[in-house]
Amino acid sequence: MSVHHTGVTQPDFFNRQKLERNALAAYRVLSVQGNYSVPLEFSFSLSRVFQKLLLLVLVGLGLSLAFIANPVQAAGTGEKVGRESGLPIPRFVSLKAKTVNLRVGPGRKYAIDWNYRRKGLPVEVIQEFDQWRRIRDSEGTTGWVLHSLLSSRRTALVAPWEIKKEGAMTRAAFIEGKDAARGEAETIARVQAGLLVDISQCSGGWCALEKQNVKFWLKQDYLWGVYPNEALDG
Repeated sequence: MSVHHTGVTQPDFFNRQKLERNALAAYRVLSVQGNYSVPLEFSFSLSRVFQKLLLLVLVGLGLSLAFIANPVQAAGTGEKVGRESGLPIPRFVSLKAKTVNLRVGPGRKYAIDWNYRRKGLPVEVIQEFDQWRRIRDSEGTTGWVLHSLLSSRRTALVAPWEIKKEGAMTRAAFIEGKDAARGEAETIARVQAGLLVDISQCSGGWCALEKQNVKFWLKQDYLWGVYPNEALDG
């Protein structure tokens, strides 16, 4: 669902403490890449003029970083939306490609922190910057990927929290898939935790799912990739 973001409220960065915090955040982002060699604590040997100039630069970077990356509120709804897409933040999407690089920052110059090799994996978009999206996976790992590597296709993982590692062994629970959105409905499938499934629709309590042409219903609480009480038409 696309949301226009006219008449949005601007974040209140304009006081000294917040400016300094944003400047420090900008410094840390740059220092990860080795672009700055200036110590975190400004040296007393620096001239006062240079200190002020450097602080102004860092404050400007901090303002830009905070203003661009933070979501805004859509007019009349209070819903947070991305500055680049106008879509809700956060929101669930899935990986479009078979291989997706997760980077530590929004750009190709940033190091690759992880490599996903599971097309269709659900991830949550939590931030936007230009053509890049910061995502979070089911294990809580976050990083940046190109928006073109993400799809609006909705998928889910079945109860990934029910996968238990016991030494060298991994045990995954089984969940009962029903033929209707009712607890007393007939069980037509036993679905293993961690299974990747396609979402056909969700009623806010149950979701109709599909895997290898097998269709079944699961309680929404068992799924990572859809929000509690979220309704999807499919």
